[in-house]
Amino acid sequence: MRYEIRVTDGLDGSWSAWFDGMEITTEAGGVTLIAGDVTDQAALHGLLARVRDLALPLLSVQRIGPPYGDRAG
Repeated sequence: MRYEIRVTDGLDGSWSAWFDGMEITTEAGGVTLIAGDVTDQAALHGLLARVRDLALPLLSVQRIGPPYGDRAG
């Protein structure tokens, strides 16, 4: 499944490897979006543990659909 995790801290793309290759972008207002495919719930919990370990204020976690390669169209 594809997930979006939003935090309120200024991470940049160099943190992608720390978050298992997830895409990291900065949105307006200092919000950081961490997005990408997550293989299972254990992997999602691992990503959230990394957010916690960095003491990043968590704004939201949202499942946005199937993995990118599985989308019809």
